[in-house]
Amino acid sequence: MRNVSEVIEQYLKQILQQSPDGVVEIQRNELADQFNCVPSQINYVISTRFTLEKGYVVESKRGGGGYIRIQKIGLHSQGTVLDFIFQNIGTHIDQTASEGLLYQLEEGKYITRREACLMKAAMAREVLALKLPLRDEIRAKLLKAMLISLLGK
Repeated sequence: MRNVSEVIEQYLKQILQQSPDGVVEIQRNELADQFNCVPSQINYVISTRFTLEKGYVVESKRGGGGYIRIQKIGLHSQGTVLDFIFQNIGTHIDQTASEGLLYQLEEGKYITRREACLMKAAMAREVLALKLPLRDEIRAKLLKAMLISLLGK
């Protein structure tokens, strides 16, 4: 049985997919009532599973008419994906950001689950047992090389 966080995440992803513009606005309290949980559970799901690294932009407006707006950032072509990779990796990338990028590429079906798992394993801090910032530099070079090899030019 899935936990409430997974159910909320799947629900939000489903309504995002159904949205023609890839944007959804929700009322935190209404969603909490719908899933019979506390509003902080909604905050937890949004802050951990709808991050920029995972391809989402989140805005919130507090107050009586407040809302939380979640927008999926789309990658539509191979060229866009490669541009996105070069913009987000740069010369350094930490483990969390690299895993978020791989998650986003896997969700967009640009890489397989197996490819993502192999790359995560190769870039883990336990494998790259180097001091910072060298570790993040090596991770960035490895990640770029692997993704360019998989995705093209």
